[in-house]
Amino acid sequence: MSRYRTSRRRTRLVLAAAITVTAALTGPAAVSRAATDTPAPGAAGLGDPMFPLDGNGGYTVRHYTLDFDWQAPRTPFAASTTVKATATQALSRFDLDFAGNELHSVTVNGRAAQTRREGDELIVTPASPIPKGGSFTVKVGYTADPTQVRHRDDAIEDYGWIPTPDGTVLYPQPNGAKMIFPSNDHPSRRAPVTFRVTTPADRTAVANGRLVDRTERSDGRVRWTYDSEQPIATQLVQLAIGKFTLIDSKGPGGLPLRDVVPDALVAPTKQYRDLTPAHLTWLQQKLGPYPFNRYGVLVGDTDLAVALETQTLSLVPKADLLGTKVDAERNLVHELVHQWLGDSVGIATWSDLWLSEGHARFYERWYSEEHGGDSFEAAMKTAYENHDQWRHDAGAPAEPTEPNLFKRMRYDGSALVLYALREQVGAETFAKIERAWVTQYRGKTASTADYIALASKIAGHDLKAFLRPWLYGSKTPPMPGHPDWVVNPVVTG
Repeated sequence: MSRYRTSRRRTRLVLAAAITVTAALTGPAAVSRAATDTPAPGAAGLGDPMFPLDGNGGYTVRHYTLDFDWQAPRTPFAASTTVKATATQALSRFDLDFAGNELHSVTVNGRAAQTRREGDELIVTPASPIPKGGSFTVKVGYTADPTQVRHRDDAIEDYGWIPTPDGTVLYPQPNGAKMIFPSNDHPSRRAPVTFRVTTPADRTAVANGRLVDRTERSDGRVRWTYDSEQPIATQLVQLAIGKFTLIDSKGPGGLPLRDVVPDALVAPTKQYRDLTPAHLTWLQQKLGPYPFNRYGVLVGDTDLAVALETQTLSLVPKADLLGTKVDAERNLVHELVHQWLGDSVGIATWSDLWLSEGHARFYERWYSEEHGGDSFEAAMKTAYENHDQWRHDAGAPAEPTEPNLFKRMRYDGSALVLYALREQVGAETFAKIERAWVTQYRGKTASTADYIALASKIAGHDLKAFLRPWLYGSKTPPMPGHPDWVVNPVVTG
């Protein structure tokens, strides 16, 4: 026993210090930490102005694996999707975007989870809460319905599963991926995808990225495995099944090219498909190196009205490749531009769609003028004349209204904004802005505010006062360098 005796004053000081420490640990900061650590539901949507319930909160997807046992055209088949994710908050439950299809089972980290469905939301309650920062794996078993399609009254028209005479192609834009697999279905949420697809022996499966393996099974069916190689937005996922010929070639610098063509369309489409190397060369002069490891054209044996820039493998309807050279090149260049602008540089919200479609139309028209097509300036003058009408009907370029998202304002109307910027800052500065944009945001998502900030930095002065009226105003501003251009009056009713 020690003879040392603490004085009463020392005891009071120690007690006071203990109280202070306890208060610090249980004060507002500690309460805040405790609240953060308390499991709560993840948000049912990201609050996008166009589609508030698209995407989900509370986690980040790290990887998707799609396992499809495809049988025949327009025939339901067994499917499963495995989602690897990391919780960004402590989760008591979370949502996946998932529409239609017959749900069979959901597990989280190998344990059965409780589920319910509300509209396009699959609400998952795991057996145990998931801590913030925790990794977890969700496996969803279901019967996929390859006849699921939805319709829009704009340029998209039908989207989802698009049947072909001997198979299927995908058209997930804008938010149709949820009809194909459970996902975080928003363009700002990207993740790598592995595709494992089993088909009859007389069918070929193709998908974004690289063919990893092709295995002939003992039952006569074939297992195809593809790796997207880079993260991909759900709206850009492609999986096509049919009687295809795969045509491999090389582009500039030895870039692997792979066209996927229905057998009967190989010869009729060859003339225009063979132009891809020239298109790549022209665009790389404008935008810098191609941003992915490979590219190709998937010829769609469908009545689709529009093509789609699915990452590394653009879907182009057969009609686009069976007409005139000028029209074919415009469509092919448009989708190829998207690999830089829309795919590599993704959009942060659907209100930023002008950055994707406007750029694609801008370079498409520029290329076409140099290769036998219409005058770029004349096309922009026509767009200028109609700009107030388009603003009235479909919203300003960066302030679209739904269901008018994919109307002409997002195409020629948005290309006009870029044309105005080039007229304002000069061709040399504009080229520097574009190169900086695709370089700084390669593999990332970016917003309209990001573009304005970067353009201002490169130009050496604030462009907000110039660009915001073009992008958000109710009236079209004067066109720099063209004082004679006049906007037509708006017709209502």
